[in-house]
Formats: sequence, C-alpha cells, structure tokens
Amino acid sequence: MPPRTILYTGKGGVGKTSVAAATAGRCADSGMKTLVLSTDPAHSLADSLGVELGPDPIEVGSGLWGQEVTAINGMRENWDRVSTWMSGVLASQGVDRVRAEELTVPPGMDELFALLEIKRHWDSGEFDVLVIDCAPTGETLKLLGFPEIARWWMKKVFPWNRNLLSTAAPLAKALDISLPEPEMIEQVEDLVERLVDMDEILKTSEATSIRLVMNPDRMVIDEARRTFTHLCLYGYRTDAVVVNRVFPDEVEGTYFDAWRTRQAAHLEEVEDAFAPITVLTARYFDREVRGTGMQAELADDLFGDLDPAAALSDGPGREVLSEEGRTVIRISVPFVEKGDLGLRHEGDELIVTLGDLRRTIMLPSGLRSRQPTRASFEDGMLEVFYEDDQG
Repeated sequence: MPPRTILYTGKGGVGKTSVAAATAGRCADSGMKTLVLSTDPAHSLADSLGVELGPDPIEVGSGLWGQEVTAINGMRENWDRVSTWMSGVLASQGVDRVRAEELTVPPGMDELFALLEIKRHWDSGEFDVLVIDCAPTGETLKLLGFPEIARWWMKKVFPWNRNLLSTAAPLAKALDISLPEPEMIEQVEDLVERLVDMDEILKTSEATSIRLVMNPDRMVIDEARRTFTHLCLYGYRTDAVVVNRVFPDEVEGTYFDAWRTRQAAHLEEVEDAFAPITVLTARYFDREVRGTGMQAELADDLFGDLDPAAALSDGPGREVLSEEGRTVIRISVPFVEKGDLGLRHEGDELIVTLGDLRRTIMLPSGLRSRQPTRASFEDGMLEVFYEDDQG
C-alpha cells in the first residue's frame, strides 16, 4: 500500500513549514510512521522542529522522522556521470574547468532530485505517511511540472538518441569532441523514466494530495487562487486549503481589532471561493510555533477531531470519460474567464494555454488521429469532446 503523501505549499512566509511539521507530528501521534521532508533549498524545517536534520531521514520523535533534501546528494547518485562528461567536453573547448563544472548543473536540479527522493520513499514502503514541506509556490509548480516534461522528452527525444550518436560520431571525431558512452545514456533514460513514474504518484494516486497554505491577507489570497488554478490545470488534487495566523476573537477592542475585521471578511471569501474544498484555520499565536509543544497546539487548531492524514475533500483534477459514443476530457480551471483560455490539438497532444502558462496533455492513442468536435467552459470546468464515430 503506498504511503499517504501530503504536499504543503504557499507563498513564502505564510507558515507552511510549521503547518507541515504540525501535520506530521499529529500523524505520528496517531500511530502512523511518518516522515516530514523539506524540498525547499532554503530549509527551515530543522528550525521548526528544533533539531538538526540532514539529507537522510533522522528520527526526531516517537514515530516521527525528519529530512532536508539536498541537491548535492542527488547529483552524486543521478548526475555524476553526465556532469563529468559535460564538463570534459566544455573544458576541451577552452571553457575554464570551474566554470565548466558550474554549467553542467541545469537550473531546477534541486526540484528534480527532490522528486526522486519522494519516489525513493514511495518505493521503499518504509513510512505510512509522507508530509512534504515544499518550496514557495513558484518553485513548487516547477517541481510538479517535471514529470510531464520528462514524459514529453521520453516520447519526443529518447527514441532516436542512439541513432543520433552513431550518426554524429564522424563529426564529433573531426571536432575532437567525445560522445557520451551508452551507459551514460542509460543512466539518463533511467532518470527520465523515474520522473515519468512520478506522474502516477502525484496525479493519479488516491494517496496523494496538495494543501495550499495562506494568510488571510489580500495579496496572499490572490496568489493562492492563481496557484490553485495552475494546480487544477495540471491535474493535481487539492484536498484542503489552510488559512494560518487568523486573529482570534480575543483581540476585539484592541489595536488588532481592525485587522481581525478585515481578516474575517477575507476568510469568508476564501471559504466561498474554494468551496467545496475543505478550509482549515489556525489562530495567530503569541509565541513562535517551534518545537513539539507549539506544533501540537497548531495541530489542535487545524484539525480538531479530523484525521490529518485523511483525504479531506475530493479536489478537482483532470478526467477522461467515455460516455454516449464520445470521449470527454474534463479539466478544472477555476478563477478564470472563458476568454483567458486557449485550446488546440496538435498531433498526439492537446495544448491548453492560460496567459503565459502552457499545458501539454499527451492524448490517449485512440484520440490522436481525431480532432475535437467541440469544447465548452462553464463554472470553471473545461470540457473537450471527441466523437467516437466521426463517419
């Protein structure tokens, strides 16, 4: 049975690390072997737990482990052979050795190796629950997009790479450039295949969901809405949103009363806008939420009698349905207008655009030779129709 996997993300500074640690602590207290793992390059999980953490899981309490993923460990395991070859090629062409080594690490490697670490824990079956303290939303969206990018590469690039190597050999010899060994190509293919496997973990598994953390402030809520739209467009399941640092009723009549009034209005807006997604709230504490005692108080606020590891609601995602002689692709895209969306079918891909955002959906084999007959967008749901029999 796969581990229950909960990913927390949100704008920087909203308290997602504290919420992730509190969730993990409550899961461990209920008897589930739990790992809380940080994928944020600027880790603060160790500070939140009040313990030293490293790149491997460390037991920090009864049934609770902590880990901070570092790119260097993933590099050694998954990219060392590629990096050595690339830096050698660059150095042979006159690039300074130190600069060449820097250029062999593409942007986004931190996020990529974080995904592989999550998959490692899935495959091991060691933990009942994985709680992921993700990087702020922009980096998280890049992380969650890696599997789909990997799937595209696997389909478009790797089928012909060995033929390309044999064709390029005479040119490489003339230019005095070394070509990669077959073992290195196999290593890269294995890396890509594992990323493609993450697609099932992140999107299609009932065991995985995302929770958005926000504060009841206008700018933070607006970013959370945009993030939710992007998560839905990419087919990820959001089962809860967390509104953290809400001023309690006790501040009425004090300096913070006006803020509490504004927060109450914003909280009502969040509950209305994100319905039917479960909304969890936690009060603004007068002490730093650090260590197991304060995190237990935060967990009490957030969950009460709820099971923190449960799927708290059925978040919208993407579905492919066959009904009445046609196939329908349904994609939830909340908080946008019909005119904001673009749609086109190209070969074996259905491409959805939203501003600068582009989602490429690899179509099932039965739909690749057809064109959609119509599309509709209503109440935040995009539907693309393919007739099974087009005469």
